[in-house]
Amino acid sequence: MMFNFANYPVWINLVIFALAGGVVCFSGARLSIYADTIADRTGWGRAFIGALLLGGAASLPEIGTTTTASAIGNAPLAANNLLGEIGMQMAILALIDLVMVKGALTFFAPQPVLMLGGVILVTLLGLVLAANAVGELVSLFGIGLWSVIVFGAYLISLYTIQRYERQDYWRAVTLPHQPAAESTQQRRQEQLHQLSLKKIFLYFAVNSFFVLIAGWILAQIGDALGEQTAMGSSFIGATLLALATSLPEAITTISAVRLGAFDLAISNIFGSNALTVSLFFIADIFYREGTIFAAMDRPSMFMGALAIVLTCVFLWGLLERDNQTIYRMGVDSTIVISIYFGGLLLLYSINNGVLT
Repeated sequence: MMFNFANYPVWINLVIFALAGGVVCFSGARLSIYADTIADRTGWGRAFIGALLLGGAASLPEIGTTTTASAIGNAPLAANNLLGEIGMQMAILALIDLVMVKGALTFFAPQPVLMLGGVILVTLLGLVLAANAVGELVSLFGIGLWSVIVFGAYLISLYTIQRYERQDYWRAVTLPHQPAAESTQQRRQEQLHQLSLKKIFLYFAVNSFFVLIAGWILAQIGDALGEQTAMGSSFIGATLLALATSLPEAITTISAVRLGAFDLAISNIFGSNALTVSLFFIADIFYREGTIFAAMDRPSMFMGALAIVLTCVFLWGLLERDNQTIYRMGVDSTIVISIYFGGLLLLYSINNGVLT
């Protein structure tokens, strides 16, 4: 069932937006607890669970938004929503560092598998930029070879992360003393350990469904507000829609930090971003006016390049592991915030013809 939220007054849309956001906050916070418990009980590792389960559940709204934008033939909206969301999530991770972590977030996450997740994300984004630069090589039924390559690379990356985490090739010598989890979060985790693994998976699925529905509503209202404010699809896709669909990742990441699971928080962002890039395959299936990469515009490519830069800054932080801070925020997070907001100004200039 489809609702045209553009027919409602702006204030009503804002109220519905807030209510849907509340649902995402409630269910998203529990997803991190369930994911952390599943990682402990199964031995699959937090990075793998963060990339697959937690990142996948939090990315459900993007699937609805991407398929809708592609089906109506608005390729710039679909592409900018996907690529803009990656930059948005990196900025959210930096803000969480400022508000919730007493020190540099990357300092408290010395697991090398997180760096592998960042490298994979950069590789997938590089493939997207290459696809747009080179052009489509082969297409079948409107689905291009490049989108198949991107999706295949994502599937291979899941296996690589799971295998790498199990092998334990190397580890950091100096491990920091991690802050303890909040007592309420700890009690909730202890209660979950008394439940069967099957029931925990069921709770995870139910809360994922709530996140999906609420995230779809957020995306639809974001699109409606874009029409009501008469701003372009590229800028709205990279900002307002990206913010709406990034809310589940933000809540699950905040919950992971409150648990003291800093590696789960970072792997959630890296994992959900990698899944976001793979959704170009879904967009290509639903976009019927050619291949999705051929229809991408300049703002899309700029947001893709910006996402690579932001990811590399966090990779630098994970490699250096320096607990130096600026206003309680890690140096890498400070740089991410500065570059991201500077990038938004450039995006606005490109979208409005200021830069040609």
